[in-house]
Amino acid sequence: MSATAELLAAAEGGIIGDGRTGANLALGIGALGLAIGWLALARAGHRVSTGNARTIGISAIAAGLAGTILAVLHLATSSGGPGTGNGLVGAIAAIPLGLGAVYLGRRALTRSRHADRPAGRMTV
Repeated sequence: MSATAELLAAAEGGIIGDGRTGANLALGIGALGLAIGWLALARAGHRVSTGNARTIGISAIAAGLAGTILAVLHLATSSGGPGTGNGLVGAIAAIPLGLGAVYLGRRALTRSRHADRPAGRMTV
């Protein structure tokens, strides 16, 4: 491949086309949110002593929502079907990752709320 053809391919989106870039971004943010959610859940269970469980849980929820919204927007705007190279399958895979991050972040918030409550006092 000549240098001109490589520059032309890079200008058009390169190996990873414009369609796959949005899906990969949604996948990355969803996976990051899932990792943050696991960290928040571990912190809420007092197994890890880094950071505040509530702050980390809120961050996991925010990253999960961002990943899910990006994936749904990519699904709504992509043309063609699976296997066409526009990232449709990646966007479909990013939705459960983002929702899992939201679930783990919410669960960490609930655990941290129960851990902060005094042991001798019941509140309804």
